[in-house]
Amino acid sequence: MSSKKILVVGELNIDLILNDIHGFPEIGAEKLAENMEFTLGSSSAILASNISALGISTSFCGLLGEDNFGEFILEELRNKNVDTRFVSLSKEHKTGITVVMNYDQDRANVTFCGAMNELTINHIPWKNITEFDHLHFSSYFLQPGMQPNIVNLFKKAKEAGLSTSLDLQVDPINKWDFDYKNCLPFVDIFLPNENELLNLSGKNNLEDAIETIKNYSNTLALKLGDKGGRIVTDSEDILIKPYLNKAYKDAIGAGDSFNAGFLKKFLEGATLKECLDFANLTGSLNTTAAGGTGAFGDAKEIEIKIQEIRNNKL
Repeated sequence: MSSKKILVVGELNIDLILNDIHGFPEIGAEKLAENMEFTLGSSSAILASNISALGISTSFCGLLGEDNFGEFILEELRNKNVDTRFVSLSKEHKTGITVVMNYDQDRANVTFCGAMNELTINHIPWKNITEFDHLHFSSYFLQPGMQPNIVNLFKKAKEAGLSTSLDLQVDPINKWDFDYKNCLPFVDIFLPNENELLNLSGKNNLEDAIETIKNYSNTLALKLGDKGGRIVTDSEDILIKPYLNKAYKDAIGAGDSFNAGFLKKFLEGATLKECLDFANLTGSLNTTAAGGTGAFGDAKEIEIKIQEIRNNKL
């Protein structure tokens, strides 16, 4: 494990993934799926699991129901050597679940949030915060308990000497009510995808969106899917093409794996260009297995697969 330590704060839920579905859902009709996966879900947990598999010492802070789904998630995290000391259990709230309906490279999701709604800034292990070098937070819009104190979360982490990162993810009610002007100055690495940046900025094209947000962000690490990734800072604007592979299964968690690769290299002191290149590799690796964590086995296996992707042999 790396000497650097990351604390991931965020939502925890199960993913129930349906593949090879015969048509789109209709009221009053039943559709069949040929394949099903039951796996660890949620942006935060996928990142934590995969960055741990990449060799970064990782701890998680979140909230689960005291139920079978919660036990499954804890076991999955621990199997990836994620420290779960700071995961709390609730008797009043159930563990969340997302039903994912996959259609080629797109998907429709239905999420029951459950316990993730109740996570607040008071759950953060502030007494232990100096154990860590970095704090990451994902899925702002799915966690109403964290929203009133999101600026304070990053401000306190920075005051404690940590570097920070944020992945907003999608707003299910499409309001995009996030105080980026006050929050992003305390975020070292902001990790949106193209659609999220457009929605957050209220702009119709990517360049205008970047111009709007970069006035407040430190490092904008932009996920562009099959167009690769882009870094924008005050002094740098770097676009790196994606690493496409022939072993594509699904794209669930690909953005979270991009984040994991980027943050691993960032914590190891790499240049932003090196961070972005490795993020593209880990995002591509993610798509070679079903679900968000299936492609991230042991360290040797990951290294072999990444080299095969880099050399266009996978």
